[in-house]
Amino acid sequence: MGELLGVAVLGAGHMGADHVRRLDRTVGGARVVAVADPDPARAEAAVAGVAGAKALTEAEAALDAPGVEAVLIASPGEAHEAALLAAFARGLPVLCEKPMVPGSAGALRVVEAEARLGRRLAQIGFMRRHDTAYARLKSVLDGGSLGRVLMLHCVHRNVSSPPGFTSAMLIESSVAHEIDAARWLLGQEPAAVSVLRPRPSPGAPEGLLDPQFVVLETDGGALVDVEIFVNCGSGYEVRCEAVCEKGSARLGQAPGLAVTAAGTVREEVPQDYLVRFADAYDREVRAWVDATRRGRVTGASAWDGYVAAATAEAGVRALQTGTRSTVHLAPRPALYHPA
Repeated sequence: MGELLGVAVLGAGHMGADHVRRLDRTVGGARVVAVADPDPARAEAAVAGVAGAKALTEAEAALDAPGVEAVLIASPGEAHEAALLAAFARGLPVLCEKPMVPGSAGALRVVEAEARLGRRLAQIGFMRRHDTAYARLKSVLDGGSLGRVLMLHCVHRNVSSPPGFTSAMLIESSVAHEIDAARWLLGQEPAAVSVLRPRPSPGAPEGLLDPQFVVLETDGGALVDVEIFVNCGSGYEVRCEAVCEKGSARLGQAPGLAVTAAGTVREEVPQDYLVRFADAYDREVRAWVDATRRGRVTGASAWDGYVAAATAEAGVRALQTGTRSTVHLAPRPALYHPA
């Protein structure tokens, strides 16, 4: 690697543009070499003010740009499989935003392609693993003082859903975070998923089943419930409480400004995930850059991305059928077994 890690960023939307800014201004040890987006104006806007960065419209052109040593994928999920396989073919380390690939079949193809290489190249962007509050919760649970975890109660709310958001995407795109966080916190695999559907909120677009109540059963006997509500209107809220044999531990909103006046307390609620998890994204990308420069791959693996996809797929089946759906996982390749 050179003195600065040369990175190609695929996707210049809300997430991709934020990562370009992060790599250029916040995270040391890297430089943005190229940004690719099918919308040339969006690609140009993302590289504005970024010295030496090229704006391109084709992902493979960005991967082949001179000086590219790694790739950050922040394009829409349906483009991830092709981008990951193209990066693998070039031997490029990858940080890929979630979902790694929508659907378990495509996700398994990515796992199998990386396994054939015999080495990890991909880290999947489950940024909650890098959030300070989540890390503290995991430390408490791993310490064992509270005993075995019996239940995880989770809340995941967004102000509003973007255009084109579907009922299935509440699980595939949003609850995917809780699926990975639960696996990471508990050290257990998902076994089955059930989805309950209250009357849709009047704030939800016509036809969108929002909110939903998702219940995940694990192979270790824990239950994980997730309230997913993507048009709550009030703010971006993420909460998690672990109920254990000897007590409980919970995390809530990130610390923000609270104003006390006239007998009331008014507390700020983040309006966007990029605000709530800004520090987690910084930590995640910084860790990826540092590890890549040392020739290592850390963080969530392609296997973790596959398990999240397969579990979300079971959740969508449960949503559509109204019945409990079993999670089916392929055998885990040796590459992803703990050392």
